[in-house]
Amino acid sequence: MTTHPSVINPAQLPTPESWQQALANVVRQPEELFDLLQLDKSSLPAALAASQDFALRVPRAFVARMKTGCADDPLLKQVLPLGAELDYQPGFSEDPLGEMDCNPVPGLIHKYHGRVLLIVSGGCAINCRYCFRRHFPYSDNNPGRSERQQMLDYIRSDSSIHEVILSGGDPLAASDILLAELVEELAAIPHLTTLRVHSRMPVVIPQRITSQCLQWLTATRLNTVMVVHCNHANEIDQTVQDSLHRLKYAGITVLNQTVLLAGINDNADSLAELSERLFAAGALPYYLHTLDKVQGAGHFQVPEEVGQQLITALLARLPGYLVPKLVKEMAGARSKVPVSYGVSLADRP
Repeated sequence: MTTHPSVINPAQLPTPESWQQALANVVRQPEELFDLLQLDKSSLPAALAASQDFALRVPRAFVARMKTGCADDPLLKQVLPLGAELDYQPGFSEDPLGEMDCNPVPGLIHKYHGRVLLIVSGGCAINCRYCFRRHFPYSDNNPGRSERQQMLDYIRSDSSIHEVILSGGDPLAASDILLAELVEELAAIPHLTTLRVHSRMPVVIPQRITSQCLQWLTATRLNTVMVVHCNHANEIDQTVQDSLHRLKYAGITVLNQTVLLAGINDNADSLAELSERLFAAGALPYYLHTLDKVQGAGHFQVPEEVGQQLITALLARLPGYLVPKLVKEMAGARSKVPVSYGVSLADRP
């Protein structure tokens, strides 16, 4: 008697989670994060206290890339609230980049010549504990339709502006309908040439890069750049690699920004592996940022001279196009400020 393999009815297969479902279903409670990763709960009270000041948010797919039972996991350390966040740090502030002095209309920041930044969404898929906007007044910069017209009028009135950066929060937390309308309106402004989108979503919720998303990203005459944010090679699994490839194959320039973080990526091996994994996924390393001195993030700071040594080490082992520029942001500066580097301090007599 011949037997045949059972045929699976496609209707019985689980439906893949949409990006909207993934965004709505993030981990919000420290207790759940501790349970999911089987962490020692001795630090749970401190995590609960810190999360009252700056909420915990982390997508479940990102949690799944963490090592169970490891408090030193480099992905966990980016999102786990710590008691150290509540310690006052001299020299740190709630607005380390002076953005409130460059906020001429709600939802628009104009710091640098030739480009403006639009706060498209106050929401994020993930709350990184070092975020320089963790104290940002999103309630005052939450543009509705009338405020959006103010932003567009501001851009129309200044012909020196040629690039618009969609930021947040995370701009890809907004709907494709809203984003498509906004990009179409921007493309109608003759002196604009470039659309740049800064987002963590292709890394933390990679299914966000849908055909609808690619459609509005590429539908206009504007040159499009996607700047993603990835700090460690462990963040890049196959789903992330697929999302970055979709962007690249759509003709979008894909760059990555990394923040230099103590205990996470402050060694040459981690940074070299990150650059190589990014390139394999279709993204080029762009910036390595020193920590923005936002109150609550002082425990992530890496001395500037260590950053200089790390870049020197990367130059010795990677092709130049895989070595990010080491930069810092300073309130009132006219651009990001390059951090110079030369011979490693360890090599000096």
